[in-house]
Order: sequence, then C-alpha cells, then structure tokens
Amino acid sequence: MGKPRMIILIRHAQSEGNKNRDIHQKIPDHRVQLTPEGWKQAEEAGLKLRSLLRPDDTLHFFTSPYRRTRETTEGILKSLTSSTPTPSPFPRHTIKVYEEPRLREQDFGNFQPSSDEMSRMWQERADYGHFFYRIPNGESAADAYDRVSGFNESMWRSFGEDDFASVCVLVTHGLMTRVFLMKWYHFSVEYFEDLRNMNHCEFVVMKQNADNGKYILQNQLRTWSQLKKDKEEAAAAAPQSPVPVRKKWVGCVDGDGPTRRPRRQNTADLFMDDDEAEDEQDDESLGTEDNDLPSPSSPRSERNRLLSPNRLAILKGGRDFGGSRSGDVSRSGSSDEEEKKMGIGDDGVGKKRMVKPLKTSMAMALHGALESEGMRSGTRADALGDQSDVDDDEGRTMEGHYEDEEAFRKPA
Repeated sequence: MGKPRMIILIRHAQSEGNKNRDIHQKIPDHRVQLTPEGWKQAEEAGLKLRSLLRPDDTLHFFTSPYRRTRETTEGILKSLTSSTPTPSPFPRHTIKVYEEPRLREQDFGNFQPSSDEMSRMWQERADYGHFFYRIPNGESAADAYDRVSGFNESMWRSFGEDDFASVCVLVTHGLMTRVFLMKWYHFSVEYFEDLRNMNHCEFVVMKQNADNGKYILQNQLRTWSQLKKDKEEAAAAAPQSPVPVRKKWVGCVDGDGPTRRPRRQNTADLFMDDDEAEDEQDDESLGTEDNDLPSPSSPRSERNRLLSPNRLAILKGGRDFGGSRSGDVSRSGSSDEEEKKMGIGDDGVGKKRMVKPLKTSMAMALHGALESEGMRSGTRADALGDQSDVDDDEGRTMEGHYEDEEAFRKPA
C-alpha cells in the first residue's frame, strides 16, 4: 500500500511512577503499571483515535515493551474495537500490534536511589543539559536518539511493503516522542531541550502531504521559552494594584502638624516607702522649711520637692555607695552624735526629722558624700557587695589600687 497517510505518537497513560517517584526504588521501571486514572485515560484515547480514522483505514501499532505502554495499548484497543456506543469498523483481528524495544523509555539505571539523590541528579542534568547528560548506570537522551534513529530507518523501509497499514500508531514515552520528532524533523539540540513534555495519552499527529509525500506536524509543540513569555505577558496585562501610601503618624490626622510628645507622668510617689509617706504628711502638717517652696503642680516645684532635705536624707549612701535604703544604717541604732552629724533631730512628737537642710547636691549624696561610720572612700567590696575582710593599708586611696595597672595587665 506504500506510505501510511498518518503517523500518530501517543504517550502512555498515567502510571504509578507518575504519582509516586519513590516507587522506582523498589520496582523496576519496566514493571510499573497504570493507575485507575491511567486506564480511564487509555480508553478515552481509544475513542479519540476512533474519531480520527476513516472506516477503510488499517492499523499498525508499535509499542514499547514496558508494562505501562502495553497496558495503554490494551486500553486503546478496548474502546477502539468496542461495539458501544456504535459497532466499530475496526475488528480486533485486523489490527497488527508489534512490541518494539527501541521505543522503550530512557534507561535511568536499574533501581533508582533515594529521593534526595534523584533530586540532586535532576538538578545536575538541568545544569549539564538534558540531551547529553548520562544517567549513572543508564542512558543519555543522545543514547536514546541513536536507537530511535535505527527504528526510524527500519520503519521507513517497511513503508515500501504492500500490506503496510494506512495509519501507524506509536505508543511510547514522553522523552522518546520528543527524540523521535527530533530525528524526523532534524531539530537542534537547543530546540529539543526547550521542548516541554507531552501529557498522558496526548496525540502527536503527522499527516502526509499528498503533493510531495512529506509528513506535516499537526501539533503546536509547547516550549519552556514560550511558557515564560506567556507568563510575562499575562503579568503585564494584569491590572497593577496601587502602592499603598505610607502614613506619617504624627500629631495631626493629615500628617502636616507637629509631632506631639506624651507628657511624662510623675511616678515619684509610687516608689515611696510607708515611713517616707508619713514623713511627707508630717511635714505638711507641722510646717517645714519646704512650705515656702512653689506649688508642686509646676515642674520646678516638683524638682525642688525631690531635692528637699527630707528627700536627700532618703538617698543616704549605703554599704555599696548607692542611694538605696537597703544598705542604709538603721536609724534606731544610731547614736546622738551621728544624728547630729546627719542633721537629724527630734520633732517633738517622737519622730526623727531634718532640722537643717543639707548643703550637698544630689550628685554628692549619690557618690557617698553622706557617709556613715566606717564608710571610707577606700573601702572595697567583694562579689556580694559586702565589705572585704582584707583591711586597706593606712592612707591608701581608691586610686592606689591601680598604681600597678601596667603590671597587672602583663602576664607574669
């Protein structure tokens, strides 16, 4: 009969390996079977093929010997030759089916390693190039190209036989379909690597031109470069969302006015002890030297109140030279001479109060100018804040501790 009028390439239906790649770690690639969805896809492909054929067409099938391609062929033939919904003009005994090992999938090398190793290998193949990268213990796409080239030559020679069918169907794999087209239409390596894979049971149709006998590809092949271009065009056509205006959170709503700073709250009274609060009340009732100060409502009067003699007495130096009362010497155990030094006298009602203002500043009080008995400037403290058990030399100052600083820094 001569050349077939149409050559159809069909990728196999969905297999277990397409759903779970880890299955290749324990099941050989050639034994992977179809999923229930894959069987459905194969039968639908048979109905689609039936719609493309003429009633007088004859069929020759060439299929890869892998299980998933053989099962796909069975599903196609089942619906193609079925009497439902109408009687088929293609009886099963008139269709020839050949297993062709040269149409098998690219060899990925026996059992595949772990998922992490396979992911690394796929990334390495993408970096190296899909066509020339050889899978360890397997094949490269260039190796598959060589055996497909041999199959094409054999099939071309068979076209000269008188009983060759009018339609030739190749049931194979995704990569083998691209390699077949690369060999037939002389694609470049760059174009081959730009081609995207075919979908499951997708038809690639080549029809013969009656004038010159050449086969014209009926499909528009999908490429990665075109996909990228389509995404860029879609992004450019999409309406751009307005950039939100960043508000200035200042005093005014519109952001034009000056920034308002929150007024600091007077929290001095929150840190007063009970006895201090009583002293404050006694001062107000008895009338002290602070009575002629300005009203506490103003900032200046608040500062004067904090620097009043009674307040400075609270900041008496403790054992750690701080202003905390935790290190203060108890007033109940102090002597009369000490109270005179500190300016503390009897207020006539059994309470101690200041009878003369201190002449020192708060800074002097914080640095230990209000000294109690035994609190000399040269006193040292250990890690716990208590006075050291080692007595200082007579007349030695704090600066004297660092006279040998240079010797202290250098190792012995």
